[in-house]
Order: sequence, then structure tokens, then C-alpha cells
Amino acid sequence: ETARDAEEQAWANGADTRAAVSVRAERDSKLRATDWMANSDVTMSDAWRTYRAALRDIPAQAGFPNSITWPSEPS
Repeated sequence: ETARDAEEQAWANGADTRAAVSVRAERDSKLRATDWMANSDVTMSDAWRTYRAALRDIPAQAGFPNSITWPSEPS
């Protein structure tokens, strides 16, 4: 039973790491979806630049990885 308790504790201790991996994967997906706008032959609007910067800054948010405020995609 002690070994099982240790396994459960190790799993619980890794929750933030798993959450961070998941959040970064979603963030990376959103960035990839807009990468074409960063091509040299495309003029990216300030709104899109701000959005992409906010996505890159998600890991720096105070609640990361459990409380994320996702930026709104410009229209």
C-alpha cells in the first residue's frame, strides 16, 4: 500500500507539468494556424501581432498552467 500511495502522490505532483504540456500544445496549435501571416510577403495587422504575442506570453501568466486567460482572435 505504501508503494501505491507513492505512485498516487507522484501522479498528483505531476499534474501541473501535464497541464503545462497541454496548454503549450494548444497555444502552439493556435500559433501554427497563424504562422502564414508572418511570411515576408504578408502584411500582418497590429491586432494579429498583439494576438500572437499574447499567445507566446501565456506561460508567463500568473495562473499558468491552471488558470489561463486566452487572447481573443482578431476578426
